[in-house]
Amino acid sequence: MRKLPRVLVVEDEPAIAELIAVNLRHNGFAPTVVFDGEAAQREMDAVLPDVVLLDWMLPGKSGVQLARAWRLDERTRAVPIILLTARGEESDKVQGLDAGADDYVTKPFSTQELLARIRAVLRRRAPESVPDTVHIGALVLDAAAHRVTWQGQEIKLGPTEFRLLHYLMKHPERVHSRATLLDRVWGDHVFIEERTVDVHIKRLREALGGAAAMIETVRGAGYRLSAAAAAA
Repeated sequence: MRKLPRVLVVEDEPAIAELIAVNLRHNGFAPTVVFDGEAAQREMDAVLPDVVLLDWMLPGKSGVQLARAWRLDERTRAVPIILLTARGEESDKVQGLDAGADDYVTKPFSTQELLARIRAVLRRRAPESVPDTVHIGALVLDAAAHRVTWQGQEIKLGPTEFRLLHYLMKHPERVHSRATLLDRVWGDHVFIEERTVDVHIKRLREALGGAAAMIETVRGAGYRLSAAAAAA
C-alpha cells in the first residue's frame, strides 16, 4: 500500500485548519493539524512530516521563528516549509524565505494553488532521477547519495539548494537567467516569483562557505557557476 505524504498543518484558526485538512485528505495526503508553535515542535520531534504548512502569525513563537529554528537543526533542515500568511508585501515574502521557507502562500488562497505548491515542494525534495556525480574543482556533488563536499568536507544543503547547485554544476561557465533557473530547477511551479531565486542563491552561498565565490552574479543577466572564481 502506498504511503500517503504526511503534511503538518500549523494554523491557529480552526476553520481554516479544518478546511485545509479536508482538502488534503481528499487529494491523497495525510494531514496532522496543530494550532500553535509548541504543539508543532512536539510533532516535529516525534515524526518528521514530508512537508509543513506553517502559518506566520501564531500564539507564542511565530511561524518565521519556527522556520528559522528548524533550518538550524540538522534533523529538520531538509523538511520543506510553506508559509501561510495574509502578509503579501514583497518585503514580507523575502523575510519568510530568508527565514528558511521553501515557498510562500498569501491568504486567501485557492485549494488548487495550495495543492500545486505542496506537490511542487515534494518534487523538489525528491532525489534526481539520474544518479550521477559532478566535480567542479574541489566541489563535488553526488546525486545518488544526496551529498555535497568542498575540499573533502561535507556541506549540508536543503532540497531546493541541492537541486539548484546540481543544475549549476551540470551547466558550468554559462549565465543562467532567473527565469531559466525557475524553469529548470522548480519545473512547472508557475506560482514562484523570480525574486525567490535570489533568496535561494543567497542561502546556497551561505551554506557553501569557501566555495561560495564559485557562484557569480552577472548583473542584469543572472547567475553563473565558475571554477575559476574560486581559484581567484
